Amino acid sequence: MSVWALGLNHTTAPLDLRGRFAFALDQIAPTLQSLRSSFAPGRHPQVEAAIISTCNRTEIYCASEHAALDHTFGWLAQSGGVAPALLRSHAYTLQDDEAARHAFRVASGLDSMVLGEAQILGQMKDAVRAAETAGALGSTLNQLFQRSFAVAKEVRTATEIGAHSISMAAAAVRLAGQLFEDIHQTRVLFVGAGEMIDLAATHFAAKEPRSIAIANRTLERGEKLASRFGAEAMRLADLPSRLAEFDIIVSCTASTLPIIGLGAVERALKARKHRPMFMVDLAVPRDIEPEVKALEDIYLYTVDDLAQVVQQGQANRQAAVAQAEVIIDAGVQSFMHWLGQRGTVPLIQQLNAQADEWRAAEMARARKLLARGESVDAVLEAMSRGLTQKMMHGAMAELHAGDAASREQTAQAISRLFLRKER
Repeated sequence: MSVWALGLNHTTAPLDLRGRFAFALDQIAPTLQSLRSSFAPGRHPQVEAAIISTCNRTEIYCASEHAALDHTFGWLAQSGGVAPALLRSHAYTLQDDEAARHAFRVASGLDSMVLGEAQILGQMKDAVRAAETAGALGSTLNQLFQRSFAVAKEVRTATEIGAHSISMAAAAVRLAGQLFEDIHQTRVLFVGAGEMIDLAATHFAAKEPRSIAIANRTLERGEKLASRFGAEAMRLADLPSRLAEFDIIVSCTASTLPIIGLGAVERALKARKHRPMFMVDLAVPRDIEPEVKALEDIYLYTVDDLAQVVQQGQANRQAAVAQAEVIIDAGVQSFMHWLGQRGTVPLIQQLNAQADEWRAAEMARARKLLARGESVDAVLEAMSRGLTQKMMHGAMAELHAGDAASREQTAQAISRLFLRKER
């Protein structure tokens, strides 16, 4: 059995390229179906697959009897509508122990933009649930991910990897504080109502801004989040006409196209008499048109722009990283041992089937002897002798076949299998 993974993340690919491969949770099931149906059933029967898609990464994990990295890579390039050569220059491919190591590092927060952040673990669990619901998660990938979650838990328990981490939301608050002397006097708008916006709203609300508003496509969901912060809920359709009211805008939706355009921001600036606006686009693909960043009095940050802020304090966590890598190494070795044992499963199944066939034959023979009036002792003796002869026949035949060298190898194997002393 082989496991392989490929993907691109914040360290290997720019934001706009990552945006071409971003999949919302409701897209995962049909996307997995498309991927699995693309494999030739004869060569790769029942390929297991899972997709992890966040603002910082898109990764595909697969398992089958034979690895198919090139095929999976070609499928991914086609799904994103980019040339394979372009994708290859920004992607990574991993197989077996390296794929497992990568999954464990991702789950533990060692491969995140915010070193040690815990959000990725929840996102991985969501991805696994989506793959399981889609019927794409088999025993091998399930084992890989369950072990990755266990390793992540041990890393967070046994090390201080997350002790100094700065979340993306906290970084946004820090940058806003550099622009506005007193966030308490600002009006803040959050666009979207997902997990990232929830986290960002929590951080900004702690600064007690003058007002908070939540704009969301589904008003009911926006109202639910707004109620937690004493905020106003508004429809996404009202956003262009009300943009000028806000000093700080944080956006993160699942839209495939920008929802805040250059024209709307220009009109908002004019209405504000060019008072500055702080904008954070946490979405992948982008929610805010990139041209907005060139406007005067606009301070626009994307997830990639926040990288420098969240990396502060990295040196304080290096000792914890070394400890985490030791835990991950042990986890990888354990998984690869389990994966290696999976290769013997068909043989074990054949042995069990053969043994069941012999047992059934001897049981049938014993019942006939009992029905004819044979004594129980005689029947048991005949049954045990019959089973023993069937079990030993193949080994005895091999000992008498072949040349001297092969007979010697057979003799050593038989000694290990049949002449072991009980401890």
